[in-house]
Amino acid sequence: MENIINANNTINESGYTLCSLLFDTITPDYDTNLQTLLNLVNQASEKSLIVAPEVCLTGFDYDNYDEVLKFASVANEAIKEASFNKIIVLTMIEQRDGEIFNFAKIFHNGEVVYERAKARLFRFGDEHKYMSEGVDEPIEIVEVDGIKIGLLICFELRFKELWQKLEGSDVIVVPSWWGVIRTEHFEVLTQALAIMNQCFVVASDSLDAECTKMSGIISPHGKVERNGNKPCLEVPYSKKEIDVMRKYMNVGIK
Repeated sequence: MENIINANNTINESGYTLCSLLFDTITPDYDTNLQTLLNLVNQASEKSLIVAPEVCLTGFDYDNYDEVLKFASVANEAIKEASFNKIIVLTMIEQRDGEIFNFAKIFHNGEVVYERAKARLFRFGDEHKYMSEGVDEPIEIVEVDGIKIGLLICFELRFKELWQKLEGSDVIVVPSWWGVIRTEHFEVLTQALAIMNQCFVVASDSLDAECTKMSGIISPHGKVERNGNKPCLEVPYSKKEIDVMRKYMNVGIK
């Protein structure tokens, strides 16, 4: 049940590296957070697919919402500049038509090639009191530089109907702000997502004390590598590894 958007017409020449980020978010200092992100992006290998934690630039800074919304335009331009020959995935809080959403964005070659609003807000964290909820329809596979990318935002990871919408992805990215008391859930669900879909999963969670710190990359075979002390964990992307797994254990994924 594959539903693919072509974000551009370029052909993947392989050679991509997957990168999960893990860093502190100093909520009051958005500029510092942005600079940390840009430094990590610049240090990553050429032709990297880089995933950053959910709202890594501002956190859920509800007390300073006006500043959060203003900063989005600054961040968008800076990340566009950093995205040449790289694919960068993160979320940021923005206002559209009088409503506030948590938008996931994919940046590539100076453009935002895909975005959608978070469709499952985390009510235990009162997200629904401060943001509007997106819808399921835009949750689909987007092809960027030949890589079929699926995207789940944090709490969305718990919904099996959303997993099905991403069947056929080469890589599923999961920018997250996942509570430390449910660390095992994050570990199990990200690994199961890779095994079920026979694809790579790149999950990025915050280094903040309240989060799991379990950023990592899982292979189509289910092999797990977590960042540990690495701000950027890099693993080579291999389409062949996906194809081999899907032929070896044929469960009907194309």
